[in-house]
Amino acid sequence: MEEKNTPVAVAAPVKKIRKQKVVQRLLKGKGQAHIKSSYNNTIISITDQNGSLIAWSSAGKCGFKSAKKATPYAAGIVVKDALEKSKDSGIKEVDVFIKGIGPAREGAIRALAANGLQIASIKDVTPVPHNGCRPKKPRRV
Repeated sequence: MEEKNTPVAVAAPVKKIRKQKVVQRLLKGKGQAHIKSSYNNTIISITDQNGSLIAWSSAGKCGFKSAKKATPYAAGIVVKDALEKSKDSGIKEVDVFIKGIGPAREGAIRALAANGLQIASIKDVTPVPHNGCRPKKPRRV
């Protein structure tokens, strides 16, 4: 009996993709809220005490366009959206870090307090140059 050599199709091994689970270690329900407010947008990040991201949201992501992204009303909606995503993490108290200048700074802090979070501290971390780079020349209109 003769055996015929027939080609056998061998499939390439499939790589298994493992999703990494973020282990959130919250110390007594305490976290951080980072608010970046500019003239064009408002971005809010909720992190644990180590700085590991739990949830984030921005005004552009919530559906606001153009100049409406920098309003205090948009900041309130952004805070609600970020807290909705982070509600299963168990955060009850936050340290607030604000960066930038914009009209939504106070609106975001008020929205954090109105949505049931205790505000432990508020710190302004806006970068200020100590006579570093020369600023752009003023615009002439």
